[in-house]
Amino acid sequence: MQLAYVMVFVDDMDAGVAFYREALGLPLRFASPGWTEFDTGTTTLALHPSSKDNPAGMMRLGFQVPDMAACRTQLGKAGITLTGEPRSEHGMLLAEFAGPGSLSNSLSAPR
Repeated sequence: MQLAYVMVFVDDMDAGVAFYREALGLPLRFASPGWTEFDTGTTTLALHPSSKDNPAGMMRLGFQVPDMAACRTQLGKAGITLTGEPRSEHGMLLAEFAGPGSLSNSLSAPR
């Protein structure tokens, strides 16, 4: 399992982009109203618009795994269950699981 991205929910995408690009000097990979990425090495910093379910300032960790089924088994042995069935999206299998507190985590694996 590798940490692939940290997603930060923002209420103002332009202000978020300006902060991370101009104030912190992170290289912008691409920006759009619905998803922005900064190149930070092996882990991507992503910005996503906030919502009722994901308020501004909330974060989500995204882990990349080579095999969703094997990861699901490994997590199950640790007492962690997925919050829903894996779904096919953006050419990947995606799933979520809860971490400590209210931290939401995502998994992505090749289809």
